[in-house]
Amino acid sequence: MLSASRLALSAVCRNSQNALLRTNPCARNFTQRSRLEKIVERRRSLKEVVAKPAGSTAFEIGKGAIAGGSLFGLGALCYYGLTFEPTSVSTRAAIWPEYVKERVRTTYAYFGGGLAITAASAAAIFRSPAAMNLVARNSIPAMIGSIVLIIGSNILVHSLPYEPGLNGKQLAWAGHSALMGAMVAPLCILGGPLLMRAAWYTAGVVGGLSAVACCAPSDKFMNMGGPLAVGLGVVFASSVGSAFLPPTTALGAGLYSMSMYGGLLLFSAFLLYDTQKIMRRAETHPQYGVVPYDPINNSISIYADTLNIFIRIAMLLGGGGSRKK
Repeated sequence: MLSASRLALSAVCRNSQNALLRTNPCARNFTQRSRLEKIVERRRSLKEVVAKPAGSTAFEIGKGAIAGGSLFGLGALCYYGLTFEPTSVSTRAAIWPEYVKERVRTTYAYFGGGLAITAASAAAIFRSPAAMNLVARNSIPAMIGSIVLIIGSNILVHSLPYEPGLNGKQLAWAGHSALMGAMVAPLCILGGPLLMRAAWYTAGVVGGLSAVACCAPSDKFMNMGGPLAVGLGVVFASSVGSAFLPPTTALGAGLYSMSMYGGLLLFSAFLLYDTQKIMRRAETHPQYGVVPYDPINNSISIYADTLNIFIRIAMLLGGGGSRKK
């Protein structure tokens, strides 16, 4: 594609040169100067596209995407509620055996416990100036170290076998949740009232999406794994880019909007997918299998979705969705 563009540009320049040679000397300099000025202006405009001041377009597109996603979710809930699908999770839950119900209850108990540990850890770190100074560092080594710690602790939790009671897996899960609280602690600067609003909004979003997933057919959102993985890569790249580019430029504002609004939509879709995946695993995992059902591993997916939704809602409420300094 780039080679074709260069060849086309060479052809245009060659044709322009031939046209200039056919003109008289007086007009030739004037024409050549005007065309050179146009080329310079065109090149400047391409260079300045990225660095020009940010407008409200990127943020307005993000808000429109959020509104469209909300309307889609509400319409889906109404549709599945009115049509009363006999294969929905809510319909089959009435005939679940007791062990399936216990699996779902335990999974969501670990989900709520992980959020509680994260909140307590974030509050404790916020009250310690030394710890807050450590987790609030904004540098490349700090970002890489945070990513390594999060991925490493997550792998550790998933690698340990699950057994009821207090053992190594539960301790690793608690440590992972506390580590996530350390990563979230800088949000406490936004203030308690704003974070409470963000928590209530997050609870509403998670509750509504969980209701949609339960009312929908059992495999309705199970086929979204591929598109969600692609979207995760896009949002991750946008988040990394927005960490180095100021949102006062057009490119920085676009990346930041993709990271915030696009991430909010993405993790909302992930919540639909993970909720139905939990229900499917609770139903289909053998009751007396060699490997027991693991509620901790299954809870981490919706825990991560909820935490990402909360972070983005809090930052948008704090003014991060309209940074146009």
